Amino acid sequence: ADGDPADLSWRVCCVIPGLACTVFTFFVIRSSDDSPKGNYNKRKQLGLMQKPSAGKHITAALRDHNTWLLLIQYGCCFGVELATTNAAALYFQGEFELGTEAAAALASTFGFMNIFARGLGGFLSDISNAYRGMRGRLCWQLVCFFLEGVFVMVFARARTLAGAISALMTFSIFVQGAEGSTFGIVPYLNPAVTGTVAGVIGAGGNVGAVIFSIFFRQMEYRQAFFLMGACTSAISFMSLGIWIKGYEGLLFQRRIPPGPDEEGRGTADDGAG
Repeated sequence: ADGDPADLSWRVCCVIPGLACTVFTFFVIRSSDDSPKGNYNKRKQLGLMQKPSAGKHITAALRDHNTWLLLIQYGCCFGVELATTNAAALYFQGEFELGTEAAAALASTFGFMNIFARGLGGFLSDISNAYRGMRGRLCWQLVCFFLEGVFVMVFARARTLAGAISALMTFSIFVQGAEGSTFGIVPYLNPAVTGTVAGVIGAGGNVGAVIFSIFFRQMEYRQAFFLMGACTSAISFMSLGIWIKGYEGLLFQRRIPPGPDEEGRGTADDGAG
């Protein structure tokens, strides 16, 4: 493989992002704040920030069933994205008998959707929230995941190259849109530990990628893509079970903790009974 341009190209591609990340890291450390409210050291000196307990934060995040539902869903969008990124070029190469360069170029259309689709998913989640509140966000979440799965299955069944490319690009829009939609919901779960909740849910994407990668090692690529799509459409209905304190769910009314007066009246009623 010495001197083979196709073999050398992917190695060179690893250098450019690495250098870019190194340079960007320097500017982030020098120029940015630690959080929207300022730098941690300064906030601690002013007594505005207490020393966090990692164990308590993680426990608070994991005790909320919504965290687990979104973790599984994120595994079926970001996990699907990673698995597809790894498998798409080989799929085009094997199913449509393309060369390495052509297959990689077609597979890259999947990643190009990232330029706008993830932000679009978050934007449409915000628009849905403006019209229907949290119920609107959850409805958009369900739609994104369901259509993502549908178009993965269409991609797996496409018999022409044009059909496969069209399905891939459409399915990519909903994959990225589902990622944006998911993190449009995350900040509402537990505002006090949003960073921890985001980290736990984000880890679900990597877990999903590992699981779906096993699909591609154990079965034919068409079958693996179809099964991955079926799983994604199925978990879209987990959105029905998301019920965040203080907000309505798709199947539930707004859940508001009782106030002191209501608690007092409840106690008096119990005593009278």
